[in-house]
Amino acid sequence: MKRDNQNQENFSANGSSSCSNKGKMWCEAGEQDAGVDELFAVLGYKLKSSDMAEVAQKLEQLEEVMGSVQQDGLSQIASETVHYNPSDLSSWLESMISELNPLPNFDSFNSIVQDRFLESSTVTSIDSHSHNSLNSHGRAQISVSTQQQMVVDSDFGSDLISIPGKAVYPTSQQHPPPQSAQHQPQAKKMKPSSYSGMGVSWGLPNESVSAQPIEPARPVLLVDSQENGIRLVHALMACAEAVQQENLKLAEALVKQIGFLAISQAGAMRKVATYFAEALARRIYKLYPINPQDTAFTDLLQMHFYETCPYLKFAHFTANQAILEAFAGKSRVHIIDFSMKQGMQWPALLQALALRPGGPPSFRLTGIGPPSHDNIDHLQEVGCRLAQLAETINVEFDYRGFVANSLADLNASMFDIREGETVAVNSIFELHQLLARPGSIEKVLQVVSEMKPEILTVVEQEANHNGPVFLDRFTESLHYYSTLFDSLESSGGDVCGGAVSDQDKVMSEVYLGRQICNVVACEGPDRVERHETLVQWRTRFNSAGFVPVHLGSNAYKQASMLLALFAGGDGYRVEEKDGCLTLGWHTRPLIATSAWKLS
Repeated sequence: MKRDNQNQENFSANGSSSCSNKGKMWCEAGEQDAGVDELFAVLGYKLKSSDMAEVAQKLEQLEEVMGSVQQDGLSQIASETVHYNPSDLSSWLESMISELNPLPNFDSFNSIVQDRFLESSTVTSIDSHSHNSLNSHGRAQISVSTQQQMVVDSDFGSDLISIPGKAVYPTSQQHPPPQSAQHQPQAKKMKPSSYSGMGVSWGLPNESVSAQPIEPARPVLLVDSQENGIRLVHALMACAEAVQQENLKLAEALVKQIGFLAISQAGAMRKVATYFAEALARRIYKLYPINPQDTAFTDLLQMHFYETCPYLKFAHFTANQAILEAFAGKSRVHIIDFSMKQGMQWPALLQALALRPGGPPSFRLTGIGPPSHDNIDHLQEVGCRLAQLAETINVEFDYRGFVANSLADLNASMFDIREGETVAVNSIFELHQLLARPGSIEKVLQVVSEMKPEILTVVEQEANHNGPVFLDRFTESLHYYSTLFDSLESSGGDVCGGAVSDQDKVMSEVYLGRQICNVVACEGPDRVERHETLVQWRTRFNSAGFVPVHLGSNAYKQASMLLALFAGGDGYRVEEKDGCLTLGWHTRPLIATSAWKLS
């Protein structure tokens, strides 16, 4: 996770200032490399405009060679780890063509030294035998272009990655005779003496030691993955800025490079960058995602998200605790749920009411959900399951389901509010979607006030993805979802001690990826993921005549205990903020639970 954490810092540390950094990169590139194409310079690639025709010709040659090469040849290349980062595109294309269609008489070391690749970069190579035994012996044999050798610790491998590509030395290169292991000194980690773009030059120790080679050397070039991570963030921000300025030609070129840069990353950073690249591409090519209203699939994704990480569990738990306290001493209660879904929130509350001193109250539940497109009444199925549970634990239970395309289509008379019953209204990740249509949130809050609830519980994402400026929304969402994906990578199990399955994680990533696509690619009424912060919601609720209800210390303590039982819970943080509770990953709040009542 060391590399993942560093990559994650690239997002948070460089995302907000990447626009100015990008401009600085262009300025420096213009001073140092006259004639270098700015489009590729912003990504760290040095390619002169005068060489564009040559590069295009080599691309065609490479395509022809790859089309004619035998399948086993391609498999052999795919299985080898001998690659390098194509910063010099022209030399990289030439080397790939030579790899697939080697030229004769390429055995002398002198011809290698004259290669353009060696002229443009400093090459570091690792003996393949030592590389293979790196994990077991903790050391590797390094051959620099001067053919001097040294031994270094393997722990720098967590910060540097090997990029496959052309072999630097021919297979006929001879190695010095092996030394006895008894005379080998302790391996020492060497500090880099210089670093320049693609090449890495390492300071040599006073004593030169050779490991025991068994097979010819297979060199690789080591490239700083952190630098590639910075390039990736700069490319994402540059692409978003180009989209905002409607420079689609530049944006199209940048979004293609983002995909290649993302491959060099690992873990959460690669996944987040891939989803954002897809969303940017959809916006550039106007391939807007169509919202099919496939409620069954959406609910399925949310169930996997529920199992993978504690965010939905926290939302249900804290909302239930507030409702339970509001129902204290009440004999007839009625909950109106704006986010019924699969009804996962209510079994725990039913059981808590069944154990209440003095006996459980009469419990009515009204669930609201979107229409189904598979001719199945999912709301009724959920109600039947809850009714069976209520009968088992001896709770008087009544259920009704309402189908609505939007919460704004509802009115207070539909809910049959009865005399003497205590009403609670619950909304989990629903209200922000109303912001896509002007006036909808105001109408819904007016309907809620007409029902005169004892309490209104609301859980929303703690983020601002509803601003008018695209680049600001992009930057905020990049930080937000990077943190969410990082927490997913660290999720090890649930409160019962069971391991999170790969399927749960993948489906959870798809669940979040659909949100990213909507935030970045869509506009107008189609952009429904319009998350706002707790401060913004407070202003809306106050304007509608609601005042906050303090969630209390019990909810805070029990939520903290819940997270302590969750595998990987060390990274999660519960915080109390003005009577509300937030759950975040390390220092970043991600969701917020609040409770309200009429003033």
